[in-house]
Amino acid sequence: MTIPAGPPPTGGGDGEQQRLRLLAVTACPTGIAHTYMAAEKLAQAAESRGIDMKVETQGSIGAENVLDDNDVKHADGIIVAADKDVDLSRFAGKRVLTVGVAEGIRHPDQLIERVMSAPVHTPGGAPTAPASGGKERSVGYKALMNGVSYMIPFVVVGGLLIAISLSLGGHTDPSGGLVIPKDSFWMDINNIGVIGFTLMVPILSGYIAYAIGDRPALVPGMVGGWIANTGELYDSKAGAGFIGAIVTGFLAGYLVLWIKKVPVPKFARPIMPIIVIPIVATTALGMFFIYVIGKPISWVFENLTDWLSGMTGTSAILLGAILGLMIAFDMGGPVNKTAFLFGAGLIATGNQTVMGMCAAAIPVMPLGQGLATLIRKRLYTEQERETGLASLFMGCFGISEGAIPFAAARPAQVIPANMLGGAVAGAIAGLASVEDAVPHGGPIVAVLGAVSGVPMFFVAVVIGSAVTALTTVALVDLAERRRRGEAGLALGVGAREAVLVGAGVGATGAGAVTGASGSAGVGDVPKQAGPAESAGAAVPGDRADGADTAKEAESADEAEGAGDSGDVLSGYLTEQTVKVRLGAADKEAAIREMAELLGRTGKVVDPEELVATALRREAQGTTGLGEEIAIPHAKTDAVSAPVVGFARSAEGVEWDSPDGTKARLVFMIAVPEAAAGDEHLRILALLSRKLMNAEFRERLLAAPDESAVLGVLREVG
Repeated sequence: MTIPAGPPPTGGGDGEQQRLRLLAVTACPTGIAHTYMAAEKLAQAAESRGIDMKVETQGSIGAENVLDDNDVKHADGIIVAADKDVDLSRFAGKRVLTVGVAEGIRHPDQLIERVMSAPVHTPGGAPTAPASGGKERSVGYKALMNGVSYMIPFVVVGGLLIAISLSLGGHTDPSGGLVIPKDSFWMDINNIGVIGFTLMVPILSGYIAYAIGDRPALVPGMVGGWIANTGELYDSKAGAGFIGAIVTGFLAGYLVLWIKKVPVPKFARPIMPIIVIPIVATTALGMFFIYVIGKPISWVFENLTDWLSGMTGTSAILLGAILGLMIAFDMGGPVNKTAFLFGAGLIATGNQTVMGMCAAAIPVMPLGQGLATLIRKRLYTEQERETGLASLFMGCFGISEGAIPFAAARPAQVIPANMLGGAVAGAIAGLASVEDAVPHGGPIVAVLGAVSGVPMFFVAVVIGSAVTALTTVALVDLAERRRRGEAGLALGVGAREAVLVGAGVGATGAGAVTGASGSAGVGDVPKQAGPAESAGAAVPGDRADGADTAKEAESADEAEGAGDSGDVLSGYLTEQTVKVRLGAADKEAAIREMAELLGRTGKVVDPEELVATALRREAQGTTGLGEEIAIPHAKTDAVSAPVVGFARSAEGVEWDSPDGTKARLVFMIAVPEAAAGDEHLRILALLSRKLMNAEFRERLLAAPDESAVLGVLREVG
């Protein structure tokens, strides 16, 4: 169906012409700019055709300019331009066109034409993948990251509370490891931490299932995760751990999708999602795991224990390497527990060297993963780096689960690196005949006097952790380079959601048509989580309340109309930070040159860290917006105050923009961590709105010198 450029008449009973009414949702896992620009492009295309359109922008702080029931009721079609999961259930019975966010920027007119021939959305259907545009992550990947993002707080809170209780209230006991007196305050703290750890695995499973099968999948996913982690239910000394939770999460999600497709009588449909589907899926999944998967798991690990028992007379180096591999494989899962219980069981026989091997390997994974986030910060989001610090702390107390968020997010890179480091640590401890008198591991047992051969114990831990960290960095870097190369070929704007990710910084929207979106910042949790995204990049958030944002948008509009001659972007951009000719030929060189430009203000205290933070942001998703625009940005204490720079490139710099254009107009924004809450999003929103005006861009390109450029930019606000 081709929609005419003018207002389309419809058969209104009162003889009046009625305008076509469309809705849209835009969202991206990282960066406010893509979400906001897609919203602007769609709104502009609709306005040029005489079509009413309202656009909801979804940022990590939440949705802005939200589409209400009345909007949906009267809508003729809905366009969803998103690179993250968007709940489509509210659009049941309406034509819904789902594409990547890049399509909203590149082809808004085509989307408006296509939406009226889009299929009608039916509730309970499978997740709809974007039709085209952008580097779209698979449903499986986004489901996994959704589970990881919800799991992270449980890992961190549970692990840190256990570590604190052990360090302040525990003591060594040959028969019971690190013991905390019963009925003590620290035992209560420990119990709270144990609850967090206990919930960690079902949360992972439940929210993987939820991302695939929506709400009906949440209960079977969580119950399945609990069963997977509770070995007693299928006669196993150790449950299936986080790997079992991943399995049950996907099984529950896709089982629910399959059940949804089964035709049922009309009278039964209302109770299907709240009663029938959860009960059937939970029961089926639980029985399947206990009787089909659980029994083989139990048999495998019983025989694995017997095999290890037969190795006690073999080379200590080989046994230590094997135990280290097992300890590091699933971090508290069945393979880990088999090795641990084997070592712990031999303590009573007087053989403490096997536990010494295990004790050296136990902290390697959390220490190695935490160290990796410090070695190559640009490969990790802020949330991942914060999780890395918590992981380092947990590693010191022998809590190997601290590395689980990293392994769950990047299993192909992290698990092999963990195993290699664990094997090295175990082998060194075996070679040096390190002994551990208590069934626990990590530096804490050495500090409390439970380890003999303390120097070599620490040598084993340090070398093993370093091997894990360096291997992780190499594998993650390789994977990121490969992914970015594929994204570049596709001219996509897809991004890794992360994180480890957690609730990200957000965005605010303004106006009845568009709103500023949130950005999954470094430190956000993937955005699926709320969340990315997710999860994203170094993007500070704007005010959470729509009123303040609306006032800011109105102020910007007033300044534009009145030709206000006040400060540019609250004084953050000055003639000192304007450059009419950018000499860089590639993105990294351009960011370095822009950092030097910002350095003229004296507000850049660490130029290298500023560059590194901006490059980390780029690694998560390009800040090239199309229309020959790029807005690299960084939230970092490498700057002492917010500062904005602008430079023009005559030839243009390749920036992986969604429309394939090279960036000729480059803005760089840097804000300190403390200022992140308000300034970054506001600056981005003001820029994004104004840069959508083609005439404004032309004047910016034509301005002859820095003073003239500043005069044009003064219109921004």
